[in-house]
Amino acid sequence: MTREMQVSDSVVIDADAETIWAQVADPTQMPRWSRENTGATTPEAGRPLTVDERFDGTNKRGRARWITGCVVTASEPGQRFAFDVRKIGARTPRVKGRIATWAYDFETVEGGTRVTETWTDQRTWPDWAAAAFDRTVTGGQLFADFQRRNIRRTLAAMKADFESTDRTS
Repeated sequence: MTREMQVSDSVVIDADAETIWAQVADPTQMPRWSRENTGATTPEAGRPLTVDERFDGTNKRGRARWITGCVVTASEPGQRFAFDVRKIGARTPRVKGRIATWAYDFETVEGGTRVTETWTDQRTWPDWAAAAFDRTVTGGQLFADFQRRNIRRTLAAMKADFESTDRTS
């Protein structure tokens, strides 16, 4: 069985693309929408990152905690934000490798902006090894299925946040 290397989902949010992009391109904002992400350390807080800037993301799943070392690969205002996860570790991102790419695409449509979140598995492991690892760290799921659910939840939270009437940011 060949593993699924990429999953994505989309939602239309009643907000303009530049507004959504500016916050998504600031990785310190991601905990507002993602259950797994707990924060980020960026070169300068409170602003969108640009191509080649690096940041560390902090994450949790159940009792597990880890940090990822990431590099921004695309940062086009109102259009796209993407980054590669190139390092991972428990307390500091030390283990280097091709891990994953996360991308957010923004398209102006009737009713607001279509936001598409995409996860791409960059691991070059054999499928059997990836499947064994995935099932161990996700509680029995392959990463593609696990990330599909995470993306759906993140996009739903993003929609609710940006469309809330009491939004202050």
